[in-house]
Amino acid sequence: MTTPPPATSFADPAPAQSLERAATALTAHGFTVEILDDAAAARTRVRDLIPEGAGVFTGASETLRLSGIAEDINDSGRYDAIRPRVLAMDRATRMNEIRRLTAGPDVIVGSVHAVTETGSLVIASGSGSQLPGNAGGAARAIWIVGAQKVVPDLPTALRRVEDHCLPLESARTQAAHGWPSAVNRLLVLNAEFVPGRGTVLLLREAIGF
Repeated sequence: MTTPPPATSFADPAPAQSLERAATALTAHGFTVEILDDAAAARTRVRDLIPEGAGVFTGASETLRLSGIAEDINDSGRYDAIRPRVLAMDRATRMNEIRRLTAGPDVIVGSVHAVTETGSLVIASGSGSQLPGNAGGAARAIWIVGAQKVVPDLPTALRRVEDHCLPLESARTQAAHGWPSAVNRLLVLNAEFVPGRGTVLLLREAIGF
């Protein structure tokens, strides 16, 4: 039986062997996996993976913000960036349009809260707005994942969400919006049904929550 690490270790990059085990398991489950050195390499790779003019929705992600990938997609003019469009829409009168745009983009780019060495991705959400595209609504999905998010198994992944990610995200939402976050929705991707749809860029460095 695997002994889970203490919560304090959830911020530390996993060793190379753990990344390799996760990559092997994810590949066996139908995901495309690349192990990259750092966020700068991921930033370059994302540009290569997304065709110019594609409709791209970026999830709310510290990884995307810190790496510059969110800025590349939403501010460069290279893509049909969906996040800036929906943020400008009136939620009282255009909520159905917002829901459709975010649920079925050409490409969704984001991160996950944990990836297991057994080959699963775990994404938590307060509102659930990012989950449809990740689950299968987007034609393609790209997840950029820091090395600190690799854990042995699903029980450890769920504890990482509750003990590590939620307090950090709650502090962020409290500062930004005046309310704490919550794990109201939880998505576990155990395999990719459509060949080539899901790409995991697994980094050797820690980034994001």
